[in-house]
Amino acid sequence: MAQSPGNALPSFAAIYERYFDFIWTSVRRLRVSGEAVDDVVQEVFVVIHSRLHTLQQPDSLRSWIYGVVRRTVSSHHRSRRAHESSAHDVVYFDQARESSLPTPFEQTHRNDQWQLLAKLLDELDEIKREVFVLAELEELTAPEIAAALEIPLNTVYSRLRAARQAFELALTRRRSASARGVGHA
Repeated sequence: MAQSPGNALPSFAAIYERYFDFIWTSVRRLRVSGEAVDDVVQEVFVVIHSRLHTLQQPDSLRSWIYGVVRRTVSSHHRSRRAHESSAHDVVYFDQARESSLPTPFEQTHRNDQWQLLAKLLDELDEIKREVFVLAELEELTAPEIAAALEIPLNTVYSRLRAARQAFELALTRRRSASARGVGHA
């Protein structure tokens, strides 16, 4: 596949360096349990390495990578369901590696915030949640999301608007319930 110099693909090593954190957090947010995250991330990089030559539009590398993540995680979930009972795993959201360790108080607060985010995201249906996470947490643009999910751009905008409204409504309900609980304590 001939490409112009401006659209040349970066090396696999450069992709690994630049996109590792994005892939790792995407795998976690797509509900891969903690003990399997490293294996799934490794599988994503194996697929990227073997399929990178098939990328037709180097400008869409990030959305292409997310598509690989999404399909790999989907395969992982199907495989896991086939091999395990229907036990539910608790999903903890971790931040990318930090240079300094937080205090126990900071870690507790951070865990509470991540758990609240997880509960709010759980209130969104899967279709809205995926678009919301890609836009708000992964900071993909609407065209990148459309390419990654292989859906029309207007559908992305529609789902994102609905997801933001649902998220805000869920957050408002939780805050109101919390305020009522504090007032009655």
